[in-house]
Amino acid sequence: MPSPPDDGEDQGPSLMNGPSAGSHQISGRRKVRTKKKKGTITANVAGTKYEIVRIAINEMAFLKTRDEDETANLIWSDSAVQHEKIADLRNYQRINHFPGMGEICRKDCLARNMSKMIKSQPQEYSFIPKTWIFPAEYTQFQNYVKELRRKRKQKTFIVKPANGAMGHGISLIRNCEKLPAQAQDHFIVQEYLDKPFLMEGYKFDLRIYILVTSCDPLRIFLYNDGLVRMGTEKYHTPNEANLSQLYMHLTNYSVNKHNENFERDETADKGSKRSIGWFTEFLRMNDYDVAKFWGDVSELVVKTLIVAEPHVLHAYRMCRPGQPPGSDSVCFEVLGFDIILDRKLKPWLLEINRAPSFGTDQKIDYDVKKGVLLNALKLLNIRASDKKRNLAQQKAEAQRRLYGQGSMKKLSAASSEAEKQRHTLERRKEELKEQLTQVRKQISREEHEKRHLGNYRRIYPPDDKLLLEKYESLLSAAFQTFLAGRAASLQKEMNNPLKRMKEEDILDLLEQCELDDEKLLGKSSRQRGPKEWMKCPKGTHRKRGGERLREGEEGKKAEKQMYKRADAIKQAFPTFLPLGPLFHI
Repeated sequence: MPSPPDDGEDQGPSLMNGPSAGSHQISGRRKVRTKKKKGTITANVAGTKYEIVRIAINEMAFLKTRDEDETANLIWSDSAVQHEKIADLRNYQRINHFPGMGEICRKDCLARNMSKMIKSQPQEYSFIPKTWIFPAEYTQFQNYVKELRRKRKQKTFIVKPANGAMGHGISLIRNCEKLPAQAQDHFIVQEYLDKPFLMEGYKFDLRIYILVTSCDPLRIFLYNDGLVRMGTEKYHTPNEANLSQLYMHLTNYSVNKHNENFERDETADKGSKRSIGWFTEFLRMNDYDVAKFWGDVSELVVKTLIVAEPHVLHAYRMCRPGQPPGSDSVCFEVLGFDIILDRKLKPWLLEINRAPSFGTDQKIDYDVKKGVLLNALKLLNIRASDKKRNLAQQKAEAQRRLYGQGSMKKLSAASSEAEKQRHTLERRKEELKEQLTQVRKQISREEHEKRHLGNYRRIYPPDDKLLLEKYESLLSAAFQTFLAGRAASLQKEMNNPLKRMKEEDILDLLEQCELDDEKLLGKSSRQRGPKEWMKCPKGTHRKRGGERLREGEEGKKAEKQMYKRADAIKQAFPTFLPLGPLFHI
């Protein structure tokens, strides 16, 4: 079942007091059905209550479709969608949710999955407070409290509903005996961060917006602005007298907006809600290390999504079986990370919202959230031609299945050794060509991203090679944790040696296969040179084959090195497993 929006912001009506208030309201007029124009990108926004989503769609010149139209290029929903709907999408469509993302967006699931990673990678996952899931971990929690008493320490804990939103049902406790050992509702108990970084004496948290454009391979972007949400009573360390003063201890906008001290302001640097752009400048003006701060925030986000990746990828592939290599993801997601800072400016993860509020009852909401949406839609690279291309591909695939075109002949028991070797070479070439197509699509995708980042920046995969190696190691650990006890066939998918190969390596292997094939047929040796399928896509500006290798003495040296590399790769990968690794490129 789809889960309801899980957000710490206002989930109420999203009417705006701002520049476009009323621009979308039409009263007393008959609706005019707009005829679809050829080459128009369509969007179905029936599933959202937020007007800012419709405004972003209009600014992108997308055509809003009828509510019942399921063929739109873009489908937007405020809540999680059923797996069946994702399975029914055509390859040209995009929907704003991934299956399986609830594994980090439900508080109990986040705690459970983080606990597993903390056991294997304690140094890397030290950014989430100690958490217990009730009632299952009641005994472990009581043992922890007893240990605190033995050391004559007392801590404050915060109690949250497992799938709550907007600050409902949250309370602080110090007397841990009040917690029931058995309860009908699931909830979590978490150590309270009692030494937060304060702003003008107030506690606050950060709403960071994250865009995930693909899970296969994983691609993550961080928006360079967001919201600073402040408490509305001066902060004091929790004690028995102030535990119930939620305006002091909670930073949820939906809680604090009811306090008479809540300050609404139309500027980004005043009031109870401010911009992260202003906060970054505040840190810079006060001589804090801004680069380190944002590096820490980026790592927190990537490491958290690494925990989710095995679950999301497995669920996505279950919804979209048999998709050709390099296919664009039909899913994307805009997530709201809620982060709090301690007095040393270390970021701590509070929760993740898969349906962050796009309500705009203040100008700062309008400005920030409109930018989040517009920049995300540009990055997605939705094209009007995608639908036509998808229909053509379906038709071509149907003809191949009907007439058996492109399928390899099966070997008979009487096949000669030479025929078997040629069959192996043909299989290798087909696999390499598929991988080459995939790599080139990725190159094209990255070129589009670089041109259309806007106010986003890519945080995974990072440009820093050492950081990438660390993330890949964590990703491998996350998959091993996820796969423990699962089917061997699923585990085997991780072992594809092609997943790390670059374009030039694949081209060298393909040319080596061609030479081996000619030797088997007894043909005379030929000079290496580019074939039709070796030509690079338009815009990559690469030189391949004979053209590059014949450029003087440097070309001859490069040719020798290429031969050596091809031989080394061939020895390293004598056979090739089927394509479809859990993560690649």
